[in-house]
Amino acid sequence: MDPQLVLSMGQQGLTLLLMVSAPVLLVVLVVGLLVSVFQAATQINESTLSFVPKVVAAVVVLGIAGPWMVTTLVEYIRNTLLAIPGAVG
Repeated sequence: MDPQLVLSMGQQGLTLLLMVSAPVLLVVLVVGLLVSVFQAATQINESTLSFVPKVVAAVVVLGIAGPWMVTTLVEYIRNTLLAIPGAVG
């Protein structure tokens, strides 16, 4: 197995990881920021107020982008498994 191939596969995996996780992370970040601004404006320091909207937003994004995420991951795993015979021998 060539070291360049290993590095290339690792880079592809990390890029895919960032691409697939970005929608959920960005939406949860924006929702958390909006809730924090709301809490600062109203001086409400309830811990569930910051937790529940993030969970709801994450579930909504997973419901919308979930099929794309699963399809992308399955395609990557399929391509990786099909590349094993060529990488070994």
